[in-house]
Amino acid sequence: MRQLGKNTLLMVQPEDNTIGEQGLLIAELTENSYSIENDIIDEKTKMGRIVDYGENSESFELSAYATRGDAGQQAILKAIKNKKMLKVWEFDRVPNENGAYNAVFAKCIVESAEVSHGDSFSELSATLQVTGESVEGELTELPAMATQAPYEFEAPGETGETA
Repeated sequence: MRQLGKNTLLMVQPEDNTIGEQGLLIAELTENSYSIENDIIDEKTKMGRIVDYGENSESFELSAYATRGDAGQQAILKAIKNKKMLKVWEFDRVPNENGAYNAVFAKCIVESAEVSHGDSFSELSATLQVTGESVEGELTELPAMATQAPYEFEAPGETGETA
């Protein structure tokens, strides 16, 4: 089955949060990516060239419509300002064959964060560098906001609000 980008979400949590606190979903996420690169060792010797793998580096990049008061976005901005580590989960909100949700977990430092303001919207962009290596796994539950539809069906004349 083809994976749709709209089904991949990011959740963060300050590393020093109390055990049991929930992860913070990044609101209004428009794009995110995960990348892994290898440094290549390339040396010349008297007998020829030696080429081999070096260290890996991994990162997450994201952009989101800036949303005042969003705890996930604020966690990124606070982490870079206070030089604190973030726990990061990239997960698919469509269940896999086990009924769980494929995820990647990593501890990251925020390399850069920018809030830019255009005529019609403001946007947060950030790069999160993985410390060590990411780990693949599954989430058994998703945050409530990750499973909600943007609104429910209404018949003509209904407001969707309760008295």
